[in-house]
Amino acid sequence: MDRFQYKQCIVVREDLKLSSGKLAVQVAHAAVSAMIDATDNDVKKWLREGQKKVVLKVPTEKDLFRLKTDAEMQGLSASLIRDAGLTEIPPNTVTALGIGPAKADDIDRVTGDLKLL
Repeated sequence: MDRFQYKQCIVVREDLKLSSGKLAVQVAHAAVSAMIDATDNDVKKWLREGQKKVVLKVPTEKDLFRLKTDAEMQGLSASLIRDAGLTEIPPNTVTALGIGPAKADDIDRVTGDLKLL
């Protein structure tokens, strides 16, 4: 059995072809934003376990919106990230989605078929 019962998933768009630095920042934004919206109980348990995070990928923006809807229907925190457009991409480009932290099994029902970045 995995020692982590709680986790957070960050999902990014493959089609944007972001630089590694820009990608890292978008992942960080998604992780923080989704954590703020998660339940206090889930956050406390996730922090206690070591803050497991998994970064996944989807082909397009449409996929991020579908995942956000699916996550919210499951009662999970889900935060879409829109870039300010100061560097590589136009303003308001949706770049990433943070889900959780929450029980890993609950998140897997939404993200279980996605591939690692």
